Amino acid sequence: MQPEAILTNAQVVTGSEQFTGTVVMRDGQIAEIDRGRSRSPAAEDLDGEFLLPGLVELHTDNLERHFMPRPGVVWPSALAAVLTHDGQAIGAGITTVLDAVCVGEYREGGRRRVILSESVATVTAARGQRLLRAEHFLHLRCEVADPCVVEMFEPNADHPLLRLVSLMDHTPGQRQWQDLGRFRDFHRQADWTDDRLDALVAEQLITQARFAASNRFDVVAQCRARGIPLASHDDTLAEHVREAVADGITLSEFPTSRPAAEEARRHGLAIILGAPNLVRGESHSGNVSAGTLADDRLVDVLSSDYVPASLLHAAFLLRDRHGWSLPDAVRTVSAAPAQRLGLADRGEIAPGRRADLIRVRPVGDFPVVRAVWVAGSRVQ
Repeated sequence: MQPEAILTNAQVVTGSEQFTGTVVMRDGQIAEIDRGRSRSPAAEDLDGEFLLPGLVELHTDNLERHFMPRPGVVWPSALAAVLTHDGQAIGAGITTVLDAVCVGEYREGGRRRVILSESVATVTAARGQRLLRAEHFLHLRCEVADPCVVEMFEPNADHPLLRLVSLMDHTPGQRQWQDLGRFRDFHRQADWTDDRLDALVAEQLITQARFAASNRFDVVAQCRARGIPLASHDDTLAEHVREAVADGITLSEFPTSRPAAEEARRHGLAIILGAPNLVRGESHSGNVSAGTLADDRLVDVLSSDYVPASLLHAAFLLRDRHGWSLPDAVRTVSAAPAQRLGLADRGEIAPGRRADLIRVRPVGDFPVVRAVWVAGSRVQ
């Protein structure tokens, strides 16, 4: 049994409104929500700062960045990588996080194959030992053109922490890299020579043609048999979305063009946009601006992708730059992703929900996370 905790004089943001009020936490859940200040001497005064639901992150590459902090470097302590990632998630207000782990490879070197088993095992062990402050689940990102992706996926398909699988194809000529010129320009920034690029393109065109379709079929079949939610990735053409619909996919992750986003909306797929794209005002790889899609409400869920701190920032920018109400904006980073994964116990400040809460103070246009509670316990 956890002691009762009372948070008062907060700008409480629920699923539909914002008001000055009080939230009572009891036994890990939200027990009461009241307007106005509490008269209890035990209440903690939040000084008029925001009280939001803890953020729910569906796709972050941040764990992988700690396993490989520099090109060619695999960090020697898997536990250090996981705990540092966890600390950054909590510091950004993320209380539920799906760690996106790559299954398969699309670059030279194959280092992602090395870290797959270590990252899954270490997240599982750290969670079991209660070393993590956020609640961590797994999101397996399957590179369908990799000849070995199915054999790498199968041992993890029944993992108890697996909540989402995405289908990816980052090979030249596909999806966001349909334009081979753009593919070459992007990779030249990494100091790749033309000869190296030519060899890579030639090799991957052959591999993609040989393996991608059959691998996609196998992974989709395994996920459908297990009831695992599926996401498409980098939908660029309307036909990519229609292919996703035919496969029973329910989430369109980072559509790269307006036509793809509009097609996803027509078919009822949840549209996931990158928070870094929205914060920066543009895509780092030349895709459609998340802000222009947000102006037309072509977004259901935001994801921090490669910058954990971007998630909450982007939600506030939906309000400040794009005219959304704060409850609607916060929903894209809390209730909407939770509902899409069937996590009905969290994502909203409402009686009976998990007491995952964050205290936030805007400084300029940046929302600073000042305190975090997970299941009613303060973890920051």
